[in-house]
Amino acid sequence: MFYRRKYYLVKSEFAEELNTHFINTNMPNQLKHGSHLIGRWMKANKDNTTEIFAIWEYDSYEDYLNIEAKIRMDEAHVARIKEWYEQYGGRDHVLKEYILDVKNEAIESTV
Repeated sequence: MFYRRKYYLVKSEFAEELNTHFINTNMPNQLKHGSHLIGRWMKANKDNTTEIFAIWEYDSYEDYLNIEAKIRMDEAHVARIKEWYEQYGGRDHVLKEYILDVKNEAIESTV
């Protein structure tokens, strides 16, 4: 099995928008192409930021790569992502003003 953590640090005022985007756009597309969601959590910080992260499971690293390639080639999904960014001022604006950090990391079980 291969596990991936997708992590965001966002301004707290943007957390609900990102969560809605995940539920309506990202999660359905990941599941459609074969990703398995373990769970998704968030934690408010005292500095008006919120940490949001999801754990995804794949049969193997190769399976993860194949699924990600299918997602990137899904033209309807790519258009929805672009439209979402445009709704908030464009990708560069969102990544500068609302989403402060993004990590996509492989994680390993310790048990």
